[in-house]
Amino acid sequence: MKPQPTTAGRRLVHAIAGGLLALALGPAHGQQPLDVTASFSILGDFVQQVGGERVKVRSLVGADEDAHAFQPRPSDAREIGSAALVVVNGLGFDDWMSRLARSGGYKGTIVVASDGVVTLEMADDHGHDHGHKHSHGHKHGSKAIDPHAWQDVGNARQYVANIAAALTAADPAGADTYRANAERYDGELRALDAELRAAFEAIPAERRKVVTSHDAFAYFGRAYGVRFLSPVGVSNNAEPTAKGVARLIRQLKAENIPAVFIENVVDARLIERIRAESGARMGGTLYSDALSGAGGPAASYVQMMRSNLQALQDALRETP
Repeated sequence: MKPQPTTAGRRLVHAIAGGLLALALGPAHGQQPLDVTASFSILGDFVQQVGGERVKVRSLVGADEDAHAFQPRPSDAREIGSAALVVVNGLGFDDWMSRLARSGGYKGTIVVASDGVVTLEMADDHGHDHGHKHSHGHKHGSKAIDPHAWQDVGNARQYVANIAAALTAADPAGADTYRANAERYDGELRALDAELRAAFEAIPAERRKVVTSHDAFAYFGRAYGVRFLSPVGVSNNAEPTAKGVARLIRQLKAENIPAVFIENVVDARLIERIRAESGARMGGTLYSDALSGAGGPAASYVQMMRSNLQALQDALRETP
């Protein structure tokens, strides 16, 4: 009679089989993931979507935090120094990241996720809507480059392509995984872009205008035909002028602008004042420079864009 394996023997066989499977599945299962440091939460989500289990992502500026006002700690420099890859937005949004990487001794590549996007120039003139010009690089002098390029989903697709290329260069063994994840996510972004375009096309153009806390939505406006006004510029650290705020309030009244919005990373007091003095309705919260926490309505980039869409639709569809 053929002897039967003991319980312990069966467990050993299963353990060996599991180990062999882990080896076959590659680094995501059998080795340490690639350490990636991103400057802020939206970039961190892009990296996670492409990297999946092969990456361990840390965003220095976390959910509901303001990258414009970020104050790095010594531990942040050490964190970057030990990273395998560092990802930044560029366009002047997170210049502090390069300085922090140098101070932390980081020797690797700093990936600029916005490389290749068509940027917008902004005149340094606030309290009304801005004229924008297309640019393919940094401009200086009286013009500032709007760094919030991710607010156009078409640009987000470029971000993802750049991140996928960088992860592949840093971890060639994961090339197939990164390519498959990037292709899947790009399909999701294409569908999101079409959803946004169809939604705003259904709203009369004369109603597609709102006020937000700072000038973070110009790319969104260019892509989807919404006119955004704000009391301050691309950095919400800027102080609005009394003249600019008064002019914005007059414009709200004259044009019967449907709603004003606060942002998740900005003090709401100025917008509350503008709402009270103009008689406009409060449209809710828009997510501009950061995701929400894990339990919030904008815990990923796709959720963020859909949350903003829903808030804008609710405000703009109603009869004033």
